[in-house]
Amino acid sequence: MTLIYRIIYLLVRILSFIPFHAGQFIGRTLGRAFVMIPMRRTKDSLDNLRHAFGENLTEFEIRRLNRRVLMHFGEMLFEVPHLLRLNRENLDRYVVFENRENFLAAVGKGKGGFILSAHLGNWELMAAAVTLLSDSKTAAVARSIDFPPADRLMGDLRSRFGAELISKRGGMKKVLKAVNEKKIIGILLDQSVDWYEGVFVQFLGRPACTNKGLALLAQRTGAPVVPAFCVKHPDGRYRIIFEEEVNLRKTGDKIMDIEQNTALFTRVIEKYIKQYPDQWFWFHRRWKVKNYCPLPDDNVS
Repeated sequence: MTLIYRIIYLLVRILSFIPFHAGQFIGRTLGRAFVMIPMRRTKDSLDNLRHAFGENLTEFEIRRLNRRVLMHFGEMLFEVPHLLRLNRENLDRYVVFENRENFLAAVGKGKGGFILSAHLGNWELMAAAVTLLSDSKTAAVARSIDFPPADRLMGDLRSRFGAELISKRGGMKKVLKAVNEKKIIGILLDQSVDWYEGVFVQFLGRPACTNKGLALLAQRTGAPVVPAFCVKHPDGRYRIIFEEEVNLRKTGDKIMDIEQNTALFTRVIEKYIKQYPDQWFWFHRRWKVKNYCPLPDDNVS
């Protein structure tokens, strides 16, 4: 596995020498080509787009949008290697920040905090850029990649600026420890979870099982939640937009607050996906978990 890791790392290092805009052009070209190759992921993205926009877009428009989705992720394939070249001095060649005062105000509370985001734009670049922007320590909750050499490589890229990586599986205690250490923790809240890990909220017109962890953590710690999203700028750079801190519901009903705050987080994400539909990760089977209602004789504690 070590040999495979070194080969993949060398390939990524070589790709990082391709100028940023040239790599984006190559990625867009590859994306156009992938449209013509029958793949399960491409079918999944088409199906998801039909469910989300079928009432407002024609089949031709949906297929054209799907091509733009593939072009975007083709670009991202050549953008991520530039994390090896990113630093504080050249940061503005890759990203511009919008409303950074919202982020700094949350950090200034001295409670740590959470960055609410999604698999939109180039989230890997955003995570690195926010770490470089902040004087605070940062952490990110991430799902492990099934292929160990790739998981090791992405771990190296994600942590190269000092961010702590917390595994999504069983990471609650580590997240609480990170908050106690006043860290800023990035959480992507747009992927499916098992029914016992989440709550069902409306997402793009359908109920989707959504991780309730962020709502629970924010409720327990009082740390601020600031939405941040990374979207493509016309000049090829990415625009990182910080929204105002989310005003959480605090009614005293713990279960209802978790459900309603999770729905609130989801609406923020949904707003950006509708604005930039070609930049969201439509390949994920977001609605695969169906609503589960325990029967009266189920052993549910």
